[in-house]
Amino acid sequence: MDASTIVVVTIAFALIFDVINGFHDAANSIATVVSTRVLSPRVAVLWAALANFIALFVFHQGVADTIAKTIDIQQIIGPDGKPIANPAYVWVVVCGLAGAIVWNLFTWYLGLPSSSSHALIGGLSGAGIAYGGWSTLQIGNISKTLYFIPLAPLIGLVMGSLIMFIVFWLFRKVRPHKVDRVFRVGQLISAGLYSVGHGGNDAQKTAGVIWAVMIAGGLLGKQDQAPYWVFVASYSAMAFGTAIGGWRIVKTMGMGLTHLKPVGGFCAEVAGAITLFLATYLKIPVSTTHTITGAIIGVGSVTKARGIRWGVATRIVYAWIFTIPAAAAVGAMCLLAARSLGAW
Repeated sequence: MDASTIVVVTIAFALIFDVINGFHDAANSIATVVSTRVLSPRVAVLWAALANFIALFVFHQGVADTIAKTIDIQQIIGPDGKPIANPAYVWVVVCGLAGAIVWNLFTWYLGLPSSSSHALIGGLSGAGIAYGGWSTLQIGNISKTLYFIPLAPLIGLVMGSLIMFIVFWLFRKVRPHKVDRVFRVGQLISAGLYSVGHGGNDAQKTAGVIWAVMIAGGLLGKQDQAPYWVFVASYSAMAFGTAIGGWRIVKTMGMGLTHLKPVGGFCAEVAGAITLFLATYLKIPVSTTHTITGAIIGVGSVTKARGIRWGVATRIVYAWIFTIPAAAAVGAMCLLAARSLGAW
């Protein structure tokens, strides 16, 4: 199989990952709006899918650039100054995607909301290390993601608690049924905003992978920008994946952690949206799963800390801890297997 064919296959593989990312992370966007019964599950996923695609016109390509530079795509420059394909690095990307996909499907089967972002970072890192050691990694880019493993849920938690306190104070004299009616409408807006943030951060990760493999395949130079069609395809695949939904994780996120009313769902989604918009602006690929989980816990702890199902929360944290090393292990094993079979 020549380099250009491998690149095409890898791009298709990356878009499949994007679809899986969409249905795996659909719960992040719709869990609260479904659990509060503001929207039916089917309408909710279509609303979230539309917002995922709209993000294409809101954000730039900063997160994609960070992902594309997770591993150091070494180029061999020909006599005409143009890049020559490096099939080995194409296989690094393929095997990294395999690690992310396997972990995503495993945690989806268990109903655990793990991070697709961290699975992708882990898979690429594991495959990169298996190929060329630690020097293959761009530690500066990876470290930004690692810093936000604890920061994303913490920011979501603090923002969720703060917004909930503010809303409680502003509506302290309003009758409960009127508050419920107001925030049922408000949740339509907040769910849309969160889904825009989700699409903006997550779809760019797949765009970054495609960008990297086009560089490795010699179709782009290291300084070239990704073509616009890469972003259109990535956002479309993400929206499609969200539209087909991931119902196992919706149950865990929307009903397993705590009981939310529309006002709580609104506050959690706004907190998550603010966090995601900030991270995307800073070009940092963060976990939308971590973000919304922290926001939900923050909101739930304001109303009744004992209402949080800490056993469920603990299972989620374990999934977070193991995501990067588990995906890295699968990516590394795939790379070693490809090398032993003479892939390059």
